[in-house]
Amino acid sequence: MSQPVASREAALRIALAARTLEGLDVRALVNALAEKLELPITESKLAGLTVEDLREILAGDHADENCTVGVPPETLKQAVRVLWGEDIGGSEKPVPAAYQDGDMPGSIRVAVASNRGENLDGHFGSCENFLIYQLSPSEIRLIDVRSGLDADAAEDRNAARAAVINDCQIIFLQSIGGPAAAKVVRAGVHPLKKPKGGPAREILGEVQAVLGNPPPWLARIMGVSAGSLERYAETLDEEEA
Repeated sequence: MSQPVASREAALRIALAARTLEGLDVRALVNALAEKLELPITESKLAGLTVEDLREILAGDHADENCTVGVPPETLKQAVRVLWGEDIGGSEKPVPAAYQDGDMPGSIRVAVASNRGENLDGHFGSCENFLIYQLSPSEIRLIDVRSGLDADAAEDRNAARAAVINDCQIIFLQSIGGPAAAKVVRAGVHPLKKPKGGPAREILGEVQAVLGNPPPWLARIMGVSAGSLERYAETLDEEEA
């Protein structure tokens, strides 16, 4: 059985086009495109789509629950340009620094849900990137930038996104739903909500300040005594209330 999407590039275009179409469900768009283009969906097939093709796709059988048919013409045009491979590249991805295991003794790994630059400005289920930081009492180092969009065509999008960050101990995000949070926790990652967002390094600096007195779950990872990060997590929940 052939894969519905032939390449990572084609999958990225579809995921970004779904975002352009006001948060359209990625799998619904993949199904609708497959009916129009036949499998596998390739970059060359996407490059041949027209605005009228996309309008018909959004009005098709697969669009009933998840696709928006009353999309403004300019939004349709932008989505088609994304499917062509244009209008991709304004993400301002920060450049990670070199890192090898053992470089930062006593550190933890923290993910940040992000859309632009080194900012916490994303929701778990829709953020474009996960910024991956190694955090110690003396240093905050960006070591990787991982796409969240690559996971969006998976059957279980939340589980696939959780797998992207399963080597982290913590993820900061603006929001996350209950079922998604359960899958993140199952992956061994502790979600911390910061609804107002902000510069990632400033937020990580707040955590860095309490690393010397972590909660029990983090203490077991680091081999140190437990304490104040739990209270820090509680203050983040209070901000949301």
